[in-house]
Amino acid sequence: MAATDAELIRRARWDPEALAELYLRYREPLYGWFRSRVPEAAASELTAEVFAQVALSLRRFRDEAGGSAGPWLYGIGKNLLRRYYDKGRVEEAARRRLGMPIEAYDLEVERIEDRVAAAELAPGLASGLNTLPQDQRDALELRVIEERPYAEVASILGCTETAARLRVMRALGKLARFIPSQQST
Repeated sequence: MAATDAELIRRARWDPEALAELYLRYREPLYGWFRSRVPEAAASELTAEVFAQVALSLRRFRDEAGGSAGPWLYGIGKNLLRRYYDKGRVEEAARRRLGMPIEAYDLEVERIEDRVAAAELAPGLASGLNTLPQDQRDALELRVIEERPYAEVASILGCTETAARLRVMRALGKLARFIPSQQST
């Protein structure tokens, strides 16, 4: 008998393969849900971000749907979608008021907040990075640090886009164990 989503999430706290199985169950439905609301590239990114959020917040899951993680995953997706739209509206309005071209706009406050958060997590993440298999570490560095699209990560690593996504997801799952639970999002 197949494990429930809730069982996979509990196992994913120590077993990255369980998180990979959950990803495979929900990747296509979530992507389709996003794709009906945003452009294709954004749908791919938002789908990946759902699972990055899941990897970082496994301990926050509460089984309130009879073993299904669907409501939790779509709740995360709904929040990401709202932020996607909000960020676009705020950026567009600010660009118009300031007469700035789209490509020149950047929020310095977000960059500072990101640096502060990264500094707080750095010791645990550095330890965690050293434990990753090289293929996962390479995929994570290309996607997260260099912010390359999954298609490019896959091309550089000589694998499929799905394999690249799985490597990143597994790496994030392993790194989540090195982040103090109060830092989880």
